[in-house]
Amino acid sequence: MPTESYESPTERVQAWLDASTLHIRFNNPERHNALSVDMWEAVPPLLAQAEADDRVRLVVFSGAGEKAFVSGADITQFEDMRAAREAVTRYEQMAESALMGIYNCVKPTLACIRGYCIGGGVNVAISCDLRIASTDSVFSIPAVRLGLGYRYSAMKNLVDLVGPGAAKDIFFTGRKFDAQEAKSLGLVSRVCEPDKLPALLAEYTSAMAVNAPLTIRAAKAIMAEVLKPSPELDMALCQRAIRTCFDSADYAEGRKAFMEKRKPVFTGK
Repeated sequence: MPTESYESPTERVQAWLDASTLHIRFNNPERHNALSVDMWEAVPPLLAQAEADDRVRLVVFSGAGEKAFVSGADITQFEDMRAAREAVTRYEQMAESALMGIYNCVKPTLACIRGYCIGGGVNVAISCDLRIASTDSVFSIPAVRLGLGYRYSAMKNLVDLVGPGAAKDIFFTGRKFDAQEAKSLGLVSRVCEPDKLPALLAEYTSAMAVNAPLTIRAAKAIMAEVLKPSPELDMALCQRAIRTCFDSADYAEGRKAFMEKRKPVFTGK
């Protein structure tokens, strides 16, 4: 079956169908594939096309070039999009729509990671069903260095995947860690040398092409039910905690320090 281009709303997200696999590639290599607003917005319509296309058995997310999967937010839009309260709300809604679209996609999804997988890149990866990585990949969630409030859905995905102990280690420190540690934590399933990554990906695309799609869909739906939160969950508390972060002087300091490329000085206010 020949490769076929999918229509993407922006040139910074490329999409094409190769046999039964839809590839969605973040294409902002000059900024290590940092996610701009138009890139977030491109994901839901592409997933909608994939769900409606019976040819698609697997959706693969990757990053253009060899240096990054996704390195976080595009800092050129950081000040404008996340400074004001209204902008924070809009940005969070866009990111949530894209990430939950990936998480809830009825087709299997896979993150093929090479290079930097930072912040929003980790969120994209853990929203996928499967994750593979090259040995030169680097992971981090640096929210604590920016004063960001982290959404409940993203935090739940992380805890569900690696457990609360590892999630706290990753999140509280904001430290970087390599692909082998990511595998030991359960953040990724398999790791290989960079030149072997296409072959490893081919194992998955080939398997999905021949395995029973209804069985996979049923398994994915049932696993989602298993992972649903308790009815005692206080979502309002979670939302207030996040809003407190974004309304704080620490968030303003974190954003300013990030733009000025210096270490922030947080006061807890």
